[in-house]
Amino acid sequence: MKTMLPFAALAATLVAMPTVASAQRAPGAIVVVVDSERVYRECNACRTASAQLQSMVTSAQAREKALNAQLQTEGTAIQTAANALGGKEPDAALKARAQAFETRRTAATQELSRLQNNVQSTQANVSRQINARLGPVYSQVMTARGANLALDISATLASASALDVTTDVLTALNAALPSVSVTPMAATAQPKGR
Repeated sequence: MKTMLPFAALAATLVAMPTVASAQRAPGAIVVVVDSERVYRECNACRTASAQLQSMVTSAQAREKALNAQLQTEGTAIQTAANALGGKEPDAALKARAQAFETRRTAATQELSRLQNNVQSTQANVSRQINARLGPVYSQVMTARGANLALDISATLASASALDVTTDVLTALNAALPSVSVTPMAATAQPKGR
């Protein structure tokens, strides 16, 4: 009787093991694919934000061109005056002009840096807002299609067109995110009332 008890316990353990093992198995993959490039290119908020960002970039480039033209004209005039001295020491007026030019050049460099940082921060903020909504949209579309795995179409070698849910994602994203704030990150991070 004593020897039967350990065998019974062993048999019960062996019978229970397949149940435990099957509970740990992952379900079969039900896959959908999304063309994320198309989503970012065609969503309504994305297009509007992209146009505004392009306007910011164009404005920054125009400002850079104007500043560079001013600085080049002024720098050339100062260099011409210095060359005319034939190696002699420049007078106080020319030294003051050169110093003022360096001050303006430093200010221009700082202004252009601020403009570039503003554009980059705004791009990051727009991306953050879109990505924050995309996660739930992907989950929503996956649930609606009965999928448990979504892949970007660029990560696949081939897929059937029936697996492509890009249009569903675009429709859901347009409903969930009609617009985004096209402002720098710092502007959205500040508490209201300040």
